[in-house]
Amino acid sequence: MSAFNDMEIFARVVTAGSLSAAGRELGLSPAVVSKRLKRLEDRLGTRLLQRTTRQIALTEAGRDFNERVIQILASIDEAEGFASGRSDVARGTLKVSAPTTFGRLHIAPYLGPFLGAHPGLTVNLVLSDDFVDLVREGIDVSIRIAELTDSSLVARRLAPNHRLLCATPAYLATHGEPRTIADLSRHTLLATAGQDPWRLEGPSGPVTVHVEGRLRTNSNEVVREAVFAGLGIAFRSTWDVGPELRSGQLAHVLPAYRASRRVAVHAVYPSRRFLAAKVRLFIDYLGSLYGEHPAWDQGLEGIVGSG
Repeated sequence: MSAFNDMEIFARVVTAGSLSAAGRELGLSPAVVSKRLKRLEDRLGTRLLQRTTRQIALTEAGRDFNERVIQILASIDEAEGFASGRSDVARGTLKVSAPTTFGRLHIAPYLGPFLGAHPGLTVNLVLSDDFVDLVREGIDVSIRIAELTDSSLVARRLAPNHRLLCATPAYLATHGEPRTIADLSRHTLLATAGQDPWRLEGPSGPVTVHVEGRLRTNSNEVVREAVFAGLGIAFRSTWDVGPELRSGQLAHVLPAYRASRRVAVHAVYPSRRFLAAKVRLFIDYLGSLYGEHPAWDQGLEGIVGSG
């Protein structure tokens, strides 16, 4: 039992991000947490964590060990739930990562009912437009909007993703509306560095467009506001700019071109064999919110169905 408790403490430190935070969750002092971690490392004969006064980082051995510990703890949690008739009880801390704008628009506003239905659960929502290593960061589930190719992760499709070119009518009135892909070279294109190049699919197949604009930023939120301000043409998803497309604040540009339909909104999690109740219930909840015909695409059938 002692070995199991040490593994649980290790997993909690990884999830919480520090010894002191894990200690507060477990009701232990940082000194006790540190002592238990050292005992675990001594027993295994390897260092699992690189510890400083401000943060911790998993070693390579620690990442591999953490992935297996997650599976063990999840299976024990599920077994206890089934044995006690509480398989639908979510408890503990659920650490979720998501892109900044998507999380702000389509996760944060809907957490109230989910938390209300699961009073024993705490949600730690981490918003970032950077790639997040689930195991290293102790993420239980990540929302990724992509064409997934990483077979080491488990993914569930939550919704389609319709991504298209758009600009304000005022911008197009001033600069002219592009009629061909080649015309884009004469326009201001808005994107973060990570979004260059744009990969489009058109009538003749895939097309790559390199983005060279006068605005440079690492923030999707800045690009979003820039296109609303009429600074140029952007490549945005309907979950992001649907209301503006419906109202006419934004116009659909080059409707024959869009992102690959293989790109979708996915819930991704690291364990292939075991799925904790808190993760399963959260993914099911998001799936019920979105679906193949999400609310953000209502009124845009002519746009999302074209091309």
